[in-house]
Amino acid sequence: MLIVLLAYLGGVLTIVSPCILPVLPFVFSRASGSFLRNGFPLLLGLILMFVAVASLASLAGGWAVQANAVGRWAALAILAIFGLTLLIPGLADRLTRPLVAVGGRLTESASGGGQGGFLSSLLLGVATGLLWAPCAGPILGLVLTGAALGGASVHTTLLLAAYAAGAATSLALALVVGGRVFAAMKKSLGAGEWVRRVLGGLVLAAVAAIALGVDTGFLTRVSAAGTTKLEQALIEKLHARPAAPARSVLVTQGDGTAASGGPAMSAAGAKPKGLPQLGPMPSFGGAAPWINSPPLTPDALRGKVVLVDFWTYSCINCLRALPYIQAWAKTYGPQGLVVIGIHTPEFAFEKNPANVQRAIKQFGLTYPVVMDNDYVLWKAYDNESWPAHYFIDAKGRIRKVHLGEGGYTDSEQAIRDLLAERNGAPVTGDLAGRSGSGVQAAANFDEAFSQETYLGYGRAAHLISPGGIRKDVVATYVAAKTYGPDDWSLIGRWTIAKEWAGNASAGAKIAYSFHARDLHMVLGPGSDGKPVRFRISLDGKPPGADHGLDTDAQGYGTITAQRLYQLVRQDKVAQKDRIFRIEFLDPGVQAYTFTFG
Repeated sequence: MLIVLLAYLGGVLTIVSPCILPVLPFVFSRASGSFLRNGFPLLLGLILMFVAVASLASLAGGWAVQANAVGRWAALAILAIFGLTLLIPGLADRLTRPLVAVGGRLTESASGGGQGGFLSSLLLGVATGLLWAPCAGPILGLVLTGAALGGASVHTTLLLAAYAAGAATSLALALVVGGRVFAAMKKSLGAGEWVRRVLGGLVLAAVAAIALGVDTGFLTRVSAAGTTKLEQALIEKLHARPAAPARSVLVTQGDGTAASGGPAMSAAGAKPKGLPQLGPMPSFGGAAPWINSPPLTPDALRGKVVLVDFWTYSCINCLRALPYIQAWAKTYGPQGLVVIGIHTPEFAFEKNPANVQRAIKQFGLTYPVVMDNDYVLWKAYDNESWPAHYFIDAKGRIRKVHLGEGGYTDSEQAIRDLLAERNGAPVTGDLAGRSGSGVQAAANFDEAFSQETYLGYGRAAHLISPGGIRKDVVATYVAAKTYGPDDWSLIGRWTIAKEWAGNASAGAKIAYSFHARDLHMVLGPGSDGKPVRFRISLDGKPPGADHGLDTDAQGYGTITAQRLYQLVRQDKVAQKDRIFRIEFLDPGVQAYTFTFG
């Protein structure tokens, strides 16, 4: 029940987000009429369409995203006509003569004539819902990712409906306030016609903004920092948890979430100031093998402060957190801290102990790591994010939970507080936390705009190759003509499996429109293990100084193992989206996901 409430409150917060601005003119356009016949059906249509589109996009794969793109353009056309009828009253009469179906009734009602205001307002709400690209802050991000990983369910639809209902609540308040403002303007100025024309202009401006991608580009990026803190505060207060795992996103941007939560609140003992008691530390039973240590148990760890880190080695968010965790283990180990890494795989290749041991050696991890291939510990901790950090006191009680990367100063302070509580004396000295280098370098928090994108049909989105996804068969794909933010296309002969996309012949390519400083891909050779050569380009040219660790200045590189590859590292983010292309010079690659920083 708490997660439903959290989803609803997350929706309410959309009203303070700049990315909701393009929707407001459509809402205000119904502010002057009866709420039951105009405002209410508009909001109802918006909710229904948002739930339908979000459910399909999160559960049904790339074809649903393509269908929604077509629907958005159709809705833009309808709403542009609607705006013109407000701006030019005589136009409605001329348009409604040939438009005898739904579109005609909609524009007739929009211009103030005709009956059936409820139905036309409902249809206007449906059209508006198609255009609503809400800011995917921590709450909506967890709901949608949980839906994508957990599959279709009534629970998923309920969460999405709660989120949409929350947004509709705040929009309804705006509508009521707007109605009073417009009524006052008409009364004081005697300018009802002028007010309607201003609304028409605003509607057309909103249509133009959405058509140009402002709603999913600049405004979404502006809104992330403003609303994320509010949503994270709600998560911390309610300790809510979606039922399915989610790749983490940055704590200070829309790419992340930080939260306090965990197993049920313990009733035993007083709640110390600052760090509440969130329940006992679960057993480590059922997970194996252990690396860097013999198996550990809660009883053996009693008297120690414990930091549990859920991670997986292809997760860029996890990799950027590892230097801090290793520094904490080294600095505070002599004072009573034990760090335990729980490696819970996202992809099948991450279940291979040799791959995990190779990653542990590569990143210099010296603390104990246990492999959780069957998600036994993930479920025991009720976890849903990579990375996730659980802070446990010397009595075996969970005292703090942090989801996602970032927030390192607060996390280290929590360690020091728990050690001070254990040892009876404050911890002295400077903070030990440090950022990494190379692929582990801190993300560009201010300008990492592109979101993680999966290539397997299980979670694929934004594929715009004509014809869409053809599952588990070799098919020929062609490049798209134009690209919007985070759009991508396959070129050549490919097989799209549930987790990955694989090229069936040399020369196959992937093109992606991205906006970030760094671009990574999780890649691996095929089942035969043969290396796969590739070459990348940026806007049709070799990357030069913008090449990543795994490419040279001409864009060449070789895939030899299943891991994350850094392909682009720019000094700063370009002022516009860039087109990234990767051509595989040999067949047999398995491409899993794009990640950014």
